[in-house]
Amino acid sequence: MRRARAAHLAFTSSLQVRVFASTLAIGLAAISAVGLFVSERTRDGLFDARVTQVLAESSRSTAQAQSTFDSSTATTGADVQQLLWDVTTTQGTGGTSDRGVVLLRAPGEDAPESVASFASDADLPGVVSADLEQAVARGGQHWQSVALMTSAGVRVPGVVVGQSVAVPVVGGYQLYFLYSLQPEQDRLDFLLRTFLVAGVALVLLLGAMTFIVTRQAVRPVVQAAQVAERLADGHLDERMMVRGQDEMATLARSFNEMADSLADQIARMAELSTLQRRFVSDVSHELRTPLTTIRIAAEVIHGARDEFEPAVKRSAELMTTQLDRFEDLLADLLEISRFDAGAAVLEAQSHDVREVVKDAAEAAAPLAERRGSWIAVQLPAERVIADIDPRRVERVLRNLLVNAVEHAEGSPVEVEVAADARAVAVTVRDHGVGMTAGEADHVFDRFWRADPARARSTGGTGLGLAISAEDARLHGGWLEAWGRPGQGACFRLTLPLRAGLTLTGSPLPLVPVDPPTAATALRPATGPAALPHLTLATGAVPVVPDPEAGR
Repeated sequence: MRRARAAHLAFTSSLQVRVFASTLAIGLAAISAVGLFVSERTRDGLFDARVTQVLAESSRSTAQAQSTFDSSTATTGADVQQLLWDVTTTQGTGGTSDRGVVLLRAPGEDAPESVASFASDADLPGVVSADLEQAVARGGQHWQSVALMTSAGVRVPGVVVGQSVAVPVVGGYQLYFLYSLQPEQDRLDFLLRTFLVAGVALVLLLGAMTFIVTRQAVRPVVQAAQVAERLADGHLDERMMVRGQDEMATLARSFNEMADSLADQIARMAELSTLQRRFVSDVSHELRTPLTTIRIAAEVIHGARDEFEPAVKRSAELMTTQLDRFEDLLADLLEISRFDAGAAVLEAQSHDVREVVKDAAEAAAPLAERRGSWIAVQLPAERVIADIDPRRVERVLRNLLVNAVEHAEGSPVEVEVAADARAVAVTVRDHGVGMTAGEADHVFDRFWRADPARARSTGGTGLGLAISAEDARLHGGWLEAWGRPGQGACFRLTLPLRAGLTLTGSPLPLVPVDPPTAATALRPATGPAALPHLTLATGAVPVVPDPEAGR
């Protein structure tokens, strides 16, 4: 089985092996078909030629025997018996080779003298079949293919030819000549062996030629694939060897030209990307100084807004609000530029994830109160200690909660925490407008909005979820989204419990399994339990043991 799998792998993964095997298979099939055709035609030709010769020879021998019988002067049974013996002995050594001779009484013949049948070999009479005897009795010359037994006990092909003769005194007899076809069989076997040797040599020669030709044709392709892999790994100086002026050399030169062009484009794109990141970072830093000045002036104006006319007062409030949004945008741009430059640093420490979730929920509670929604948090009863950067994880959860509250449209927002021996997961679920599967694939893109016409009541920058996804990847975790129109959305953050662990799964499902009305049961019956529009439930979600732990 292992060898079969190895052969299948070699056949499917190597063009040279497939061409070599296919050529050998086609060559073997063609040579086998030709060999079968040639052997059949040769066998039929040898057999037909031998039968024609045997028929002519036996006809002459039968005529000679009949002439001997006609010229005989035998008058008694003893004389006839001697005559039959003489004819049997004489005809057995005639012709082109030794042959067997059998003289049998014709069926239905009665004679005044009782004379036995004669044969040059005691086993030969049993070779003559009853059908052949009946055919000979009706007149003419008849023959039949038979199997003859040699003195060594080996069966060989043969032919028996019979014809009626008239014997003096005793009446009608049937004279049979038995010829062995072993010489023809030997010639046919020799021809087949010669053809087999020639066929094997031809197949080997064909295989060698195919191997050489395919190797010459496939080797540049293999080299091109290896160079392409090296290019994909970032080794942009890799090139193919160019030899000669043939088609393969043209392929190598074209490939090298393509590689040069790609390397130039990649270098230009990398330089452009570096310039863009530097530009964003520089602009963000440079804007902080005038923004600080504007902020100070805006605070002075905002502090004295009660003395202004209503229109000026409203303008002062709008200016302060937009400055807050502007500062958030600058902060997000700086953070994105750190991720792009690879300068983001993870300050991991052992921390209880439940505390981070509580802090994020408490920070989002005022927004939930303004939006007429509430946040229900389910936490494990036991502590969930993980190597995380609390500031970044809280920022992720805060972004998820703010987005959930904003799109919940007054419905509850459910937060659930669970852990196993390898990972901890937090899901944030809302029952609002939801989103399509295609929108869920793009929700972490920068500045992407499912509905551009929809206004952000909280003044988001469009970079929150993109930064959250980068924070999750910085921890070695995942941030995923699910949504369906009219059924809400669910975001799942999965982080490894220990730094460096590779995630293989998540303790919580991404696709919600609860019915759409289950969340309404989480709403407090008589006001909030901890903070306004915030419910904290401990022990609802147990810590799940991982069967893989300890391996």
